[in-house]
Amino acid sequence: MGTVRNKNKVADLIKKYPETFCCEILDVTDVPAIRNLVDDSFEKLGSIDVIISNAGYGLFGAAEELSDAEVDHIIATNLTGSIQLIRSALPHMRTQGSGRIIQISYGGQVAFPGNSLYHATKFGIEGFCDSVAQEVAAYNIGITLVEPGGARTEFRYGSAQVANLMPAYEGNPAHSFLNMLDASKSLAPGDPVRMATRIIESVEVEPAPMRMVLGSQALASTISTLKARVADYESQTDQAASTDFPVGE
Repeated sequence: MGTVRNKNKVADLIKKYPETFCCEILDVTDVPAIRNLVDDSFEKLGSIDVIISNAGYGLFGAAEELSDAEVDHIIATNLTGSIQLIRSALPHMRTQGSGRIIQISYGGQVAFPGNSLYHATKFGIEGFCDSVAQEVAAYNIGITLVEPGGARTEFRYGSAQVANLMPAYEGNPAHSFLNMLDASKSLAPGDPVRMATRIIESVEVEPAPMRMVLGSQALASTISTLKARVADYESQTDQAASTDFPVGE
């Protein structure tokens, strides 16, 4: 079972696997449609072992360059859509006593300029999954956040959306993404086939890994960012303690 917005993009899979690949149209900003499709899928298939939430797109530009409509749509797609898909699946997986949910989510630990709303959605969905994973572990439901780095997919070279750029930000780090989106200047290092293989392998790992980073550049960037964050927090030890009531009071 797979959902798309345009079946023409998976026509080859539909033709190759007519008996095993059931393709449905789904707009994840339509919450009732999500619920109906999930309910119908469980009813039709009986049980579903793995759900992969991969809907989303990149929106590039400085925060003030984005329109209200662009802000609302990326939140509805990347964040609310993912939340509602997971929420719709949980009652069924809880009833069957098992399941694995995989949420694709690079951008929830490291932030770059010119990606503020994309990062807002990814930091949000990571917090959601962190919490939900603790809620549903008792029902044998595992959740994995897959954090893939740059890959040679349409995310970077096809579906990415760019705001109405302002001259005020020319030469600003907020526009550094323009080089990244230009395939003639550099290609992403990630191989989507190898990434997909690692994701498929992860569903057999018990317990479910909470996070799985794919791509050496992505891992290096994540580690360096988290080390700097921890060091910053550790430097605040005395300040944090200064706001506590004294011991015994």
